[in-house]
Amino acid sequence: MGIRRFPFRSTVTNQHYTMTNSLKNKTFNFYCDESCHLENDHYPFMLISYVSSSYNQVKLHSQNIRALKLKHFFKGEMKWSALSKSQYPFYKELIEYFFATDLQFRAIVINKSQLKHEVFNQSHDDFYDKMYFQLLNKKIYPENNYNIYLDIKDTHSYEKAASLKTFLNHNFVSVRTLQIIRSYESELMQLTDVIMGAIAYHLRNDKKVIAKNKIIDKIQAHCTLPITQSTPRFSEKFNLFYIELK
Repeated sequence: MGIRRFPFRSTVTNQHYTMTNSLKNKTFNFYCDESCHLENDHYPFMLISYVSSSYNQVKLHSQNIRALKLKHFFKGEMKWSALSKSQYPFYKELIEYFFATDLQFRAIVINKSQLKHEVFNQSHDDFYDKMYFQLLNKKIYPENNYNIYLDIKDTHSYEKAASLKTFLNHNFVSVRTLQIIRSYESELMQLTDVIMGAIAYHLRNDKKVIAKNKIIDKIQAHCTLPITQSTPRFSEKFNLFYIELK
């Protein structure tokens, strides 16, 4: 299976990719995931993020990523936690593919030492909904349609999804579909995990796995600012928001 339509020359292979203009389409898919989202998991930062694609490009991106998997004899799900030295060439080309195409990434980064739920009379679940609103509301426009997919975490994921959709709709964010899926069902959900995992790993200053460090360097090379700080608000391709909780 060949990779279709996106011409950029990979540093790993001579494969070409063709970029198309996602703005021609008015329906967009958001593949959302979170890392270290539990209140007392002893990790310093909580991340909520997504990879987005125009609806009419989802199938193409999924096919292209599956083709990369075949090319590198990669089997199973893409997961940041499982990235190893032998898989580095695949993940390197995956990151190159992301930055060469119309796919977009955004993440909210929360320093959990700033959490003050009792001050705001809120539960951690309430806070979770508010952070998803912060993640999405600046990137959702009323003239477009949006399908939002969340990675299933536990038996409470469906309740959280229903609560989140209600919260978003009450705050003037029109969501056509908000659905729980399993990560193995979506290459783009897996891509969210990889990029978000890289940022979380870097923030923990964990340098144990050389292949992971090299992927972080690859991401950083595509960014004009350090990935440890917010990007400009208008950044479309790769957007980070280190929120200050007050």
